[in-house]
Amino acid sequence: VGWIIRFAPLGIMGLVADAIGRSGFSALAGYAHLLVVLIGAYAIVALVVNPAIVYMYLRKNPYPLVWATIAQSGIYAFFTRSSAANIPVNLKLCERLGLDPDMYSISIPLGSAINMAGASITIAVLALAAANTLGVSVDLPTALLLCIVSTVGACGASGVAGGSLLLIPVACASFGISNDIAMQVVGVGFIISVLEDSSETALNSSSDVLFTATAEFAQRRKNGTLKAEDMVPKN
Repeated sequence: VGWIIRFAPLGIMGLVADAIGRSGFSALAGYAHLLVVLIGAYAIVALVVNPAIVYMYLRKNPYPLVWATIAQSGIYAFFTRSSAANIPVNLKLCERLGLDPDMYSISIPLGSAINMAGASITIAVLALAAANTLGVSVDLPTALLLCIVSTVGACGASGVAGGSLLLIPVACASFGISNDIAMQVVGVGFIISVLEDSSETALNSSSDVLFTATAEFAQRRKNGTLKAEDMVPKN
């Protein structure tokens, strides 16, 4: 298995070379377009959806906390590409936010395994891209079902680089796409994974701290003890 992993970059290079040989450099434009869609979706969740959820519970400006988690957790996760490897960083950040150790010592390791918003986006988008390429018509109920399947399936993704890509065949099966074609989609995922998987992990890992803090701060808000400065990590 170790030797297979060592030769994986050569396999990805072969996929890229084959695509360029068949379609020319226009194939790279297709990869870039897919990458923009994925990173754009991650950004919307990180900067719009997550802050909206935090505001709903705290009724305070969520962005100081959002920016802190992205800067002090997401950037590290971007380079490690592993939610599991980023657990110590998240634990330290929770400590600096003054959170209850009894809570974050459980929620952070648990979140690294099941809080996979970025992974669910990756699975859904790549499955829809495969369906569109094959001319499979996807209506709204089917798309919503795919989102549910992707969200549940992402909880089983491993916390290592590229872990979510291996769940794409499950989502493709919803459209009757064969495993042979689904694995070609996985290959495309590995081609763009340097930026895609890094951004995905940054979203997953930073939101572990974000929602752990939100849960505790919501309780403080009910007790009338939440202050704006509590939402900024202490040095």
